[in-house]
Amino acid sequence: MTRTDTSGPPSVPPTPSHTVGPFYGYALPFPGGGDIAPVGHPDTITLQGHVYDGAGDPLPDAFLELWGPDPEGNVPDVDGSMRRDPATGGHLGRNGVEFTGWGRVQTDADGHWYARTLRPGGRGRSAPHLSVCVFARGLLVHLFTRIYLPDDAAALAVDPLLSRLPGARRDTLVAARRGDGTYRFDIRLQGEGETVFLEFT
Repeated sequence: MTRTDTSGPPSVPPTPSHTVGPFYGYALPFPGGGDIAPVGHPDTITLQGHVYDGAGDPLPDAFLELWGPDPEGNVPDVDGSMRRDPATGGHLGRNGVEFTGWGRVQTDADGHWYARTLRPGGRGRSAPHLSVCVFARGLLVHLFTRIYLPDDAAALAVDPLLSRLPGARRDTLVAARRGDGTYRFDIRLQGEGETVFLEFT
């Protein structure tokens, strides 16, 4: 009898997180992935922007996951983002009522992305922000960053993370207000104006 050794790395197939993609557009997106806010909620905001590579070119196949608290600063603990149809097994998407605080969006052919969510409330000493995980071709490991809203200058000034960064670097984490509850946040993976990315140990 021949025994196959499965304990070593050569026998373990790579996953999208370990392999230069793009893999992220296949099977991972789901209907309504960026529609995080419940329908008609008065605290809805729209975030939009582009993802750029080190040469400044937009990435048409990047992928973002966003997490955020509700307007009172509470992290939701409800199901609902990825409901499945019991008959077909397909994704139904959100129910349009519950706020899960989590969303998943792709960039389009121009590297543009957008999501609708609730305006996040502050938590502890942290200024209101959303957490973001970035997947893109050429990234062997996904990247983590934050999107802060520019509306409360006093809170931004004392935020534990932002207060440790020089001005130009800090600005890469603060969205630009566009009016009518819309904010722009571009993500630059490398080069001039590179977004601040976080490392969790």
